[in-house]
Amino acid sequence: MQNTDVIWENVDRHKSDLIGLSDRVFDIPETLYNEYKSVAEHTAILKEKGFRITENAAGIPTAVLGEAGDEGPVIAILGEFDALPYLSQEPGVAEPSPIEAGGNGHGCGHNLLGAAALLAATAVKDWLDEAGIKARVRYYGCPAEEGGAAKVYMVRDGLFDDVDIAISWHPSTFTAVNRAVSLANTRIDFTFHGKAAHAAAAPELGRSALDAVELMNVGINYMREHMPDGARVHYAYLDAGGAAPNVVPHKATVRQLVRAKDLPELRSLVERVKKIAEGAALMTETRMESKVYSGVSNLVGNRALEEAMQTEMDRLGPIAFDDADRAFAHEIQKTLTKDDIAVSFRRCGMPPPDEGMALCDFVAPLDLPNGGGNGSTDVGDVSWAVPTVQARITTCAVGTVFHTWQTVAQGKVPAAHKGMVYAAKVMAATAKRVIEDPALIANAKAQHAAYLAKTPYVCPLPEGVRPPLVARAAE
Repeated sequence: MQNTDVIWENVDRHKSDLIGLSDRVFDIPETLYNEYKSVAEHTAILKEKGFRITENAAGIPTAVLGEAGDEGPVIAILGEFDALPYLSQEPGVAEPSPIEAGGNGHGCGHNLLGAAALLAATAVKDWLDEAGIKARVRYYGCPAEEGGAAKVYMVRDGLFDDVDIAISWHPSTFTAVNRAVSLANTRIDFTFHGKAAHAAAAPELGRSALDAVELMNVGINYMREHMPDGARVHYAYLDAGGAAPNVVPHKATVRQLVRAKDLPELRSLVERVKKIAEGAALMTETRMESKVYSGVSNLVGNRALEEAMQTEMDRLGPIAFDDADRAFAHEIQKTLTKDDIAVSFRRCGMPPPDEGMALCDFVAPLDLPNGGGNGSTDVGDVSWAVPTVQARITTCAVGTVFHTWQTVAQGKVPAAHKGMVYAAKVMAATAKRVIEDPALIANAKAQHAAYLAKTPYVCPLPEGVRPPLVARAAE
């Protein structure tokens, strides 16, 4: 491990301000496309640090860009700041303790994600200024990663057209270069229109939209045994036809979330789901209409960038957690199962080295297999647009399941702040390495182009679909 690096020193110089940003965003958890206070906090820091600001990016009021430098390569550093519903939780408390009943909470650590990305961008900005290097660093403040696909709209609207390399990270239970495996997905709302009638006196006159939704779900259940391995279909009722059982429901809506290993497989699976919906409409003599709510692509890896990030991570070494950090992590682990803890190690491809390990004390090697399940992210579409690399950095106890109160409980503790600062150093150092090595950029781009030549990008959002924006609530 090298004792110091100018880019790490730049991170340390600004870390207090950005830890403060992370904590403030934690305290105002806002969900998809409603992150008005959170984006205002990010915008204020960007202005304070001297970035050029672009607000309302891609026509999204809660998206912001901050840029520094001129000429030369453009390095994008991706941040997020959206929360999740119904996960309100007191920080630093190792038992369920909502701050607000039914309130939001940062159950995926995006308060840390955005702040660390902005911290990394600030460190790179200072280095460019101090060294007189011609290059640009651009911070992308991205809303609505949780189901809103904001980055897909940014890609579609050309916000990455001039970018050379994109860098990101995500809070985790282990420290590793992210294995570029995720599921492409789309959310489609299927609405069935039938005919209302008195359910007892004249049921023969009615055509139940709710029956159509339920038959569609039955059809998808039968399809599941004939889907590719790893593909998923989930659903939620948006409109179950009302609360009056004596009225034949004339309208009902179900949202189907379809996931597959890549874009071609996703398109094929979506067509099968649509045929099932059409069949349900035929069986019930209802009319069906579908509308895409959101969609994201699978991640595309880039070996050249992954090796570069691994080098920087190995130079830093593991995160230096202390006894107090481990003590609170142990308290969190008491609320978890052995399976929860085992999954953390499987996800980074490591066998459990110590059953008592509370916080990850190693940097995982680059090529260990991922034995855990895969989710989806709109970073996937960025990775189709430009060569992209991500880190997974320890911010919480081994075994923590994300999208839970346990994640929120750890969102402001010292261990999370240490992981956040470490993530900023990894990203900033990776950006510095890329800028200093034009051949690395060329190699990353060549690998990216070779992948696209075999599998061209097709945006998962149909033309004309716009973000489901949320009007700003009254203060």
